[in-house]
Amino acid sequence: MAWIILAALAISILLAIGMYNSLVRLTVQTENAWADIDVQLKRRHDLIPNLVETVKGYAGHEKQTLEAVITARNRAMSATTPSTRAEAESILAQSLKSLFALAEAYPQLRAVESFTQLQGSLDQIEDAAQNARRYYNAVVRDLNTKIQEFPSNMVAHSFNFKTREFFEIADVAERAVPNVSFEQTR
Repeated sequence: MAWIILAALAISILLAIGMYNSLVRLTVQTENAWADIDVQLKRRHDLIPNLVETVKGYAGHEKQTLEAVITARNRAMSATTPSTRAEAESILAQSLKSLFALAEAYPQLRAVESFTQLQGSLDQIEDAAQNARRYYNAVVRDLNTKIQEFPSNMVAHSFNFKTREFFEIADVAERAVPNVSFEQTR
């Protein structure tokens, strides 16, 4: 009878160790995924001053739009949590859209090679950031599920593992699927 109790105890301890290691692995993956997002966003933030300076050379009197981009960039750089960062990045994306819309009004600006290169680099970085966000949210989903599932929730609670925030887009307009129409306007 004592052997059965010892075997059950040994199996329970091994299962708890496995659950603990799984939680640690997911926590490390979450931190790495967050670091990837941070790298992509920093690359984007570093490009913005060059973009603003380029636009300023052709549309310097559009001061309000340029200042809004810089303000949004500074706010995004100072955000720390996923929710505040997502909100700040959404505002920055909107201000960048205004900047690119401004460029439509200045054909000389669109013809400048450095502007088109910066715009292309920004598009590539945005794609990389989107992939990093997707990976981060997948890892956070796995970690949060593990923390809330039975019996791993007992191990998570014992060792104080906490659920993480998703990096979600706050702006409803950004979530909307673009409306594509092939009808010709008359």
